Amino acid sequence: MKFRRNKPAQADQPDPSTTGSTAEGDSASAPGSASPGVGPSGREHGPWDSSEVTLEDGDDTRVDLGGLLVKGRSGLELRLQVDEKSQQVAAVLLVGPDGALELRPFAAPRGGGVWDEIRKQIAAESARRGGTATEAEGPYGTELRVVMPAQTSDGKAATQPSRVLGIEGPRWLLRATFLGRPAQEPQPDGDLESALRDVVVVRGAGPMAPREPLPLVMPSNAKPVSRRSS
Repeated sequence: MKFRRNKPAQADQPDPSTTGSTAEGDSASAPGSASPGVGPSGREHGPWDSSEVTLEDGDDTRVDLGGLLVKGRSGLELRLQVDEKSQQVAAVLLVGPDGALELRPFAAPRGGGVWDEIRKQIAAESARRGGTATEAEGPYGTELRVVMPAQTSDGKAATQPSRVLGIEGPRWLLRATFLGRPAQEPQPDGDLESALRDVVVVRGAGPMAPREPLPLVMPSNAKPVSRRSS
């Protein structure tokens, strides 16, 4: 399939009635109604909503993972984290020579704001596990710089840094976590950062509760990585 950015359309205005915790229907957003750069998320260069691009037959550079379309890049390996109990795909992982990028898409209210809640929960969970989470401003708004205790392969105490972004689009939130060098030394034109901007989120038209994960599927050539349920 070929990928082409659509011309920006007039953005929908936030609807306060959709900011609650109940499921929301298709009437919240019509196809093609969103435009790049809507809201404070800084998406004028991606990642994209499926209504903001045109996908045509003939381009096999993007992997269809259901809720996400991810563009293949030289030097990056695509892996999927699979929940051991449910055998469902939990996250998409792009792995490079000096770091990795984890992607998790969720449904969100039309008016946005769910990242504020999720960010607080991540910070609280990090503290509970003995780590720290510090807020910082990044290209998509407020993000978290997380440092967790870890062990090296020979049993020595160490730390694992990560950088957690919450990118809000039309009725979705993409949680992107950088690991390794990109977590400590962000590079706007780095391979993983560029790969993030190429991602297309496929929210779907059906009703979903805010914070419900968008379904991800495993293509035949993907490498699953087992992940235990909590």
